[in-house]
Amino acid sequence: MGLKELIKDFYVGFWDYETPKIMVVKNQTLGIIYRIVQFLVITYFIWYVFISQKAYQESETRPESSIYTKMKGVALVGDTVQDVVEYVRPSEGGDVISSILRREITIEQRQGVCAEHYSVPGANCTTDSDCIEEDADMDGNGKRTGRCVPYYNHTFKTCEIKTWCPIEEFAAVREPPLEEAINFTVYIKNTIHFPKFRVLKGNVKPNQKRYLERCTYNEVKDIYCPIFRLGYIAEQARVKFSELLETGAVIGVFINWKCDLDLDPSECIPKYAFRRLDIRKDPLIRGYNYRFAKFYSRNGSEFRTLIKAYGIRLDVIVHGEAGKFSIIPTIINMVTALTSVGICSFLCDWILLTFIDKNEVYSEKKFDEVTNETSHNTVTEVTTMSQGSTHTDLSDSVAL
Repeated sequence: MGLKELIKDFYVGFWDYETPKIMVVKNQTLGIIYRIVQFLVITYFIWYVFISQKAYQESETRPESSIYTKMKGVALVGDTVQDVVEYVRPSEGGDVISSILRREITIEQRQGVCAEHYSVPGANCTTDSDCIEEDADMDGNGKRTGRCVPYYNHTFKTCEIKTWCPIEEFAAVREPPLEEAINFTVYIKNTIHFPKFRVLKGNVKPNQKRYLERCTYNEVKDIYCPIFRLGYIAEQARVKFSELLETGAVIGVFINWKCDLDLDPSECIPKYAFRRLDIRKDPLIRGYNYRFAKFYSRNGSEFRTLIKAYGIRLDVIVHGEAGKFSIIPTIINMVTALTSVGICSFLCDWILLTFIDKNEVYSEKKFDEVTNETSHNTVTEVTTMSQGSTHTDLSDSVAL
C-alpha cells in the first residue's frame, strides 16, 4: 500500500462513528463477574466517595488561625518561691511557650582572663608556645591570650582565654528539678476562621471567665476548657515526666478542627493531640535547653549569673478543614460514578473476547460495519426489543 492510499484510508476512517451495541450473552460465569465488579464500583462511590470523603461538599482546608498561650503555677526551690516570671519563656506567648524544669547556674561571672576548658580541641598545653594568640575560638569559650596557665586548682594546664570567668563548664552548679511543675497549667486559646464559608469558631465559649478559673481539660466533660496540666500533656505524649525533668523535651500540641457545616454548629469542636517532636533516641540532640543571663553591678563592675535551663517547649500546631453541601461537586462526582460503572462492561467485554470459548464468534457478533452501500435487507439471527434497544441473543446460535 502506497503512502497516498494510507493517508486516504486514515482520512476516511477518521470520520467513522462508533456506537455501542447491546449483546446478551447467556453465560453465568461472566454474569457473576459483571455483577461483582458492578457491586464493588457502586459500593466504592457510595461508601467511600460520598459517605466517608463527603464528595458532595465544597471544602476549605487552609483556614486562618490565631493562638494565645499562658502558663500558671508556683514552685518552691529551697526557700525561694518561683512564679511565671522565673520559669516561663515568654510569660505570655503565641504558638510557642516553654517552662523551665531544671537549671544549671554559674554565678558571679565577670569579664577577665581564665583557663579554657580542657575538653576544647587544642586547649591543653605545657608551654606558652602551645597557645597561639588569636581571635575568638568558635569551638571554645573566648579569645586566647597566648599564655599557658594552670587549670584552676588542678595540676595540668590549658590555654588562657579572655571571657566571662569562671567558665560555665567548671563553675556551673546544678539545682534540683522543679517536680511541682507536673501540676503547672497552660492555657491555649485558639480562634479559627473559614473565610470561604464566613465561619468563625473558638475553643472557648464566651462569657465563661468564672468557669475557666476552676476547670481543666477533659475530652468528655470539659471540651471547651483548653487548660492543660503539664503532667497530662506528658502522659498523652507518652513521655515520663521524670525524663522531662532531666533532659527537657519539645512536645507538639495539635489542634484539629474538622467541621461539617451541614450539621449543627455545636458539632464543630476541636480535637487535641500531643506528640513529642525531638529525637529522644539520639543523646546529642534530644531534649530542650537554652541559656540566658541576669546582669547586675557591684562596686562599679558588671557581673552576671549564667543560667542553662532545661525545660518543656510546647509548639501549638493548628489544622482545619470545613465542608458544606454544594451542587457543583455533587453533580461532578455523580457523573464520575455513573461513568465508572462502564468499567464493568469494558472488563467483561475483554474477558468475553479473550478467554471464553468461541471468542471469534463473539467478536463477529460484537463488531459490525455499516456503510451507505449496506443492503437494507440484512437479516440478523435473533432480535428482541427492550426499552427501545435491539438485543442480539446468542443463546441459540452459540454453544456456551
